[in-house]
Amino acid sequence: MSEEPRSASGERPPKPRPAPILDPESAPYWSAAHEGRLVVQHCQRCATHQLYPRDRCLSCRGPVEWVEASGGGTVYSFTVIRQNHTRPFRDQLPYVVALVDLEEGPRVMTNIVGCEPEDVHIDMRVHASFEAVSDQASIVLFAPNP
Repeated sequence: MSEEPRSASGERPPKPRPAPILDPESAPYWSAAHEGRLVVQHCQRCATHQLYPRDRCLSCRGPVEWVEASGGGTVYSFTVIRQNHTRPFRDQLPYVVALVDLEEGPRVMTNIVGCEPEDVHIDMRVHASFEAVSDQASIVLFAPNP
C-alpha cells in the first residue's frame, strides 16, 4: 500500500468533504443537489413538507412526493467550529454549522458559506448553494442573501 503524498511541512493535503451515501429514499435528494436544485418531500394527503427523506409523511403517514424547494431559508441557530483536526474540515476552519428553517417548513443542518463566521446571525436570510464532493454527488450549503 502506498502512502499519501505530504507537503514540505509533513502534512497531508486537504481531503474533500465526505460524499453522501445514497440509499433508495435519499437518492432523489442527492441527485437533485448534484444538478444544483434543492428538493423536499411533500405529503400528498396533509400537504406537509419534510426533509430528511422518509417513505411516508411523518405527520399523517400519507404518501410523499419530491417537489422543488425555493432554496430560501432563515438561520434558526448556529455555532462556529474553530477546532477540527480531521482532514476534510481542518482547512476550512473556522466554519459555521447552522440549523436553517427552509421557506417550505423543514429545518435542516448545514454549513453557512460565503461570509465570515462573525457575520452570521439568528434570523439571517440565506439561500441554497451547492458544492460537488465527488463526480456523482454534491451537498447543499447555504450562503447569505445578496
